[in-house]
Amino acid sequence: MDRLPKCEANYVSLTPLTFLKRASMVYSNRTSIIYDGVRFTWRQTYERCCRLASALRSLNVVKNNVVSVLAPNIPALYEMHFAVPMAGAVLNAINTRLDAKNIATILRHSEAKVFFIDYDYVPLAREALCILMADLQKSDISMPLVAVIDDIDSPTGVRLGELEYEQLILQGNPRYVPEEINDEWDPIALNYTSGTTSEPKGVVYSHRGAYLSTLSLILGWEMKSEPVYLWSLPMFHCNGWTFTWGVAARGGTNVCIRNTTASEMYESIALHKVTHMCCAPIVFNILLEAKMHERCHINTAVEILTGGAPPPASLVEKVEKLGFHVVHAYGLTEATGPAMVCEWKREWNELPREAQAKLKARQGISVLTLADADVKDLKTMQSVPRDGKTVGEIVLRGSSIMKGYLKDEKATSKAFLNGWFATGDVGVIHPDGYCEIKDRSKDVIISGGENISSVEVEAVLYKHPSVLEASVVAMPHPRWGESPCAFVTLNKNSEDDNCNVKETDIIQHCRNNLPHFMVPKKVHFMNDLPKTLTGKIQKFQLRDLAKTFVISENGNPSTKKSTRVNSEPRYYHQPQEQILALSRL
Repeated sequence: MDRLPKCEANYVSLTPLTFLKRASMVYSNRTSIIYDGVRFTWRQTYERCCRLASALRSLNVVKNNVVSVLAPNIPALYEMHFAVPMAGAVLNAINTRLDAKNIATILRHSEAKVFFIDYDYVPLAREALCILMADLQKSDISMPLVAVIDDIDSPTGVRLGELEYEQLILQGNPRYVPEEINDEWDPIALNYTSGTTSEPKGVVYSHRGAYLSTLSLILGWEMKSEPVYLWSLPMFHCNGWTFTWGVAARGGTNVCIRNTTASEMYESIALHKVTHMCCAPIVFNILLEAKMHERCHINTAVEILTGGAPPPASLVEKVEKLGFHVVHAYGLTEATGPAMVCEWKREWNELPREAQAKLKARQGISVLTLADADVKDLKTMQSVPRDGKTVGEIVLRGSSIMKGYLKDEKATSKAFLNGWFATGDVGVIHPDGYCEIKDRSKDVIISGGENISSVEVEAVLYKHPSVLEASVVAMPHPRWGESPCAFVTLNKNSEDDNCNVKETDIIQHCRNNLPHFMVPKKVHFMNDLPKTLTGKIQKFQLRDLAKTFVISENGNPSTKKSTRVNSEPRYYHQPQEQILALSRL
C-alpha cells in the first residue's frame, strides 16, 4: 500500500474556492446575491469574481499580497472572498467600527497592496490614509492602491483616487483562469483582533482551515441546500464565520443589507423568505424591540446561529417565541470562527421550554473538523472532571486553527501551548460532554459582541496629563452586556489643576483617542488603586466595585446598587448606530 503515491487525480489541495466553481455549474441560474434592486445568479457571480481577479492581477497583485477592504455587507465584499484568493492574494476585511488610527495600523502592518473602500467610509479611510502616509515616510513600505466601491444599486459618484470597483469588474477578463492552489497551507485571509494587548494581531487563515471550518459549520448547523441567508453578521468577522464560502457550498442566496436594523431584517425575512442568519445576542434585542409596524409574521422558523457572548436562557426563549430557532456557537478569530456548536439532542424536545433554553445557552461540543476540544488545567495540562463544576481553560486542536499571528512569532508560540491552542476562556465540561463558559480572560471586555482590550484603553488614559494611575475593568451594561469602567488616580503634583478635572473631561479625552465603543461609560476617581504587596493592581476588587455601578436607561451612570445586575435583561429602543458583531467570533 505504501507504493500508491499521490497524484493529480487523487490528491487536490483543499480550498473553499471550489465551492464557487461548483455553484456556478450546479446552481448556475439560481439567485446568488440580493441587494436592494440588484440580483445576480451564481453564473454571474463566478464571472464577476473572475473579472475582479483578472483586474487585480493587472494591478500587479501577486501571490500572498494583501488586499484590504473597508465595507459593510454588500455584494462587492462577498465577491472579494473568492476573487482575491483567485488572484493568489490574501483578503483582509477590516472592522468598520475601528477609528482611522487603527485602520492605518492595520494597513501598515499588513502591507496592503490594494485598499477597497465603500463610498460611505471614504471620509474615515481618507483620514486613515493621511496617518499612514505620515508613518510610511519613515519606512520602505509603499502606500496601497485605493479603489472606491460605489453603490451598485444607486451610484453616488463618490471617489477617492482613480479606481472604482465596478469599472475594475468591467475591465477584467470573464474567462480568467484562477491561480491554482498547489499548497492548501497557503494563506487565504487575514483578520485582525486586538486580543488582550494593545497591539493588533493579524490572524492568518489557510485555504485548508477555511475549507474545513466551512464544512464543519454547514454540517453542525444542518444547513440544507439552497438556503436563503440574511447577512446580519458582518462579513469582516472571521469572514462571516466562513458562511461567505458556506452559502456558495450549499447553492444558497445571499441577502445583503447595509445596516442591521429591525426594519431591514424583518423586511428581508418577509420579502425573501429567509431561512438562515447569524448574529450576536445583542441582535436578539433589536428583533424583540421592533415596533409593530416594523415586524412581520414569520411563517417558517428562521434558523439563527448565535455566539460571541453567552445568551441568557430567558433571551433565547423570548426570541424563539417570535418564530426563530436558536443554535448557540462558541469560537474566536484564531479558530476561524465557531469552534463549538450546541448540537441539539432529540431527547431534549421533551423538556420544558425553560430547560431547553438553558441547554441552548451552553457553548456545546467541538465542530466535526476540529481534532479535539477540551477544558484543562494549564499548569498540569490535565483535563478537568466532567462534573459541570470544575473550571479550567478551554483549549482547541485541529486544522481550522489559525496558521499563526502575522509577524509575531512570540505571540504565536505563546498561543500554541503543548500542542493545543489556549483560548484564554474559562469553562466547565458537563457530564454529557458539552462545554459551558463560566468566565472570560480577565482583561477582555466584550461589549455588544465586540472585543475591547483593557490595556489599550488604559494606555489612552495614561496619556491624559492629569492621570497618575489607571485601570479598566468590565462593568454591567443594560444593553451591551458589558462596558468599560475606568478607575483613575490623579497626579498629586498638580493638585490645584486636578481639582477641575471631571469625569466628562476624561471621557472626552478617550473619545478623542479611541473608537467610541471602547470609551469608558464610567470613570471613578480614587485616592489609591488597590494593589498587592508587589505593587500589582488588584483588578478583582475593582470588578466587584464596578458591579455596583449602574448605567441607567438614559445612559447616565450611578453608584446605587441595582437589583437588575444579575437579573433578566431589559430591552430598549433600537440604537441609531449600526450594530456590528462580533469580534471575539
